[in-house]
Amino acid sequence: MAYVTIEKPIDHVSLITLNRPERMNAMSFDTVGPLYEAFASVAADNDTHCVILTGAGKGFCAGLDLEDHGVPPNAEGLTMSRIAIRAMEYMSDLVPTMRAMPQPVIAAINGPAYGGGMCLPLGADIRIASSSARFRSAGVTNGLAGTELGVSYLLPRLIGASRAFEMILSGRVIESAEALESGLVSRVVPDEELLPAALALAEQITGWSAHGVAMTKKILWSNLEAGSLTNAIDCENRNQLLVRLTTENLAEAIRARREGRKPDYKD
Repeated sequence: MAYVTIEKPIDHVSLITLNRPERMNAMSFDTVGPLYEAFASVAADNDTHCVILTGAGKGFCAGLDLEDHGVPPNAEGLTMSRIAIRAMEYMSDLVPTMRAMPQPVIAAINGPAYGGGMCLPLGADIRIASSSARFRSAGVTNGLAGTELGVSYLLPRLIGASRAFEMILSGRVIESAEALESGLVSRVVPDEELLPAALALAEQITGWSAHGVAMTKKILWSNLEAGSLTNAIDCENRNQLLVRLTTENLAEAIRARREGRKPDYKD
């Protein structure tokens, strides 16, 4: 059985599914490897303009499989401490890998997202949850640190420091309604409407210039780390000029509006 699947349910949209439902799509090194491969394959696909990430079955991802997580690749002959470092880096690089993809990534969170399974969608650009979705930072509940996969950087920026600290330190379960209210997700829909809602949003995004969307994503992420408003605006200006001067997109958008049709971008 493939632990990760890729489909194209509609034009220009790739659907990546964590496919280990009998373990609530828990992470092991056997599943993370195929997930990296899926990200790389889709990122390199010029016909894919938007990506949806979801889980098979009743859960999004239960985090690390504590019963059978295996060992990271290329660990033969290493000491235990080096294996531990390699394992952590291998898992945590998933989030910057998603960030580096040129296409927007929509996480369609279809049930429990615990531990690393809560952190993973923080690397997506948009998060939509089903009404049955639940979130939990599980590190402290397992006697470990609650900081992993970039959660200490991303979560405070999404929901504010106080709420993020409480969520990570308490290990309590966050229901979908609270996730929406806090800004952890941008929308909550009934379970059966989750994938249709994600596909509809993806289809809307793919109606725009793929180049313009990719450059917008790049700047949105870059400016999360900007040192000042001035730095952020300078970055935006250069990005806008690059797209404006290297494509005919603006002229086509104006023509399309005048002619009452959908733009046909050639970038």
